[in-house]
Amino acid sequence: MFNSYYESVGERLIRTDRGNLTRPALKEVMTYRQYVDGHMDSLLEEGVADEVLTLLELGLQHEQQHQELLFYDIKYILGHNPLFPAYLKQEDPQALAPTEVIESDFLNVEEGIYQIGHHQDGFCFDNEKGVHRVFLHDFAIMDRLVTNGEYLQFVEDGGYKNFRFWLSDGWDWVNRENIETPDYWFKKNGQWYYYSLKGGLQPLDLAAPVTHISYYEADAYAKWKGMRLPTEFEWEVAANIYAQELTMGNFMESDHCNPVAKQSDNYQFLGDAWEWTSSAYLPYPYYEAPEGAVGEYNGKFMVNQMVLRGGSCATPANHVRSTYRNFFHPHLRWMFSGLRLAKHI
Repeated sequence: MFNSYYESVGERLIRTDRGNLTRPALKEVMTYRQYVDGHMDSLLEEGVADEVLTLLELGLQHEQQHQELLFYDIKYILGHNPLFPAYLKQEDPQALAPTEVIESDFLNVEEGIYQIGHHQDGFCFDNEKGVHRVFLHDFAIMDRLVTNGEYLQFVEDGGYKNFRFWLSDGWDWVNRENIETPDYWFKKNGQWYYYSLKGGLQPLDLAAPVTHISYYEADAYAKWKGMRLPTEFEWEVAANIYAQELTMGNFMESDHCNPVAKQSDNYQFLGDAWEWTSSAYLPYPYYEAPEGAVGEYNGKFMVNQMVLRGGSCATPANHVRSTYRNFFHPHLRWMFSGLRLAKHI
């Protein structure tokens, strides 16, 4: 029942059939958790082999990924409820007041050979391994995320109606699903609104980063602006140069799950919204999938997906690093996904 996709473990219950299972009551779930925790404590007190500790750490890190996904699911459920209930009660109405629109600029990165991949101490996922060098031409990258106000100009200019800005698959998706705006945007009586976990339905904050857009939408907007999305290598290099202290954005620890406006100290590279790149999700040079079921964790998904970088406001703080490679299919947008622009110079 608990095997989601590990073929090497054996026969499993197909995901689409899991909803047929009867759910245990909350008390039973908590009792089960206490039982497992107690036995794990006993096991660790006795001492275990290094490979067991490594597997345990991976399991804990994976659970943190699930915690972030739960925020996506909660927002999806509440944000598509016609009553738009807020997940968190907003105590101070001023906290939801529109933020100041900050003009954008571009950060230059010189041509050169740069190192890519995780080489620091501490945990990383296997798809970050395989440190290698890449050559980059001169380029410039936006010093903040694209805002709701900037993206609204694309919407009101008929961007969703003009096939010239869209990849073929994206254009098919827009028409098939009748997509006209980012997810959680609503227009009522001539005014634009946005659903937020904290505050529910509220006027669209034009200065806040646009989120919940697909790769197709991010790519179309970049083309409308006459620019492009950065590659994942360009993004990583720029983040290492301009966010060297790895100061974080607006995490859920701050009791606020809305991406915030530009942070001057880190240019929003880390912790506000996942940023679509133009890079397909592929293995790094020298990548080797681990033996056993763990080898299915990342490697077999390296096809038909695009890379996102930077972490979001719902990402666990210890997961936010310049080398972290998130990946989703290009049509998905229920995660906190945004974009920044890049251009050749």
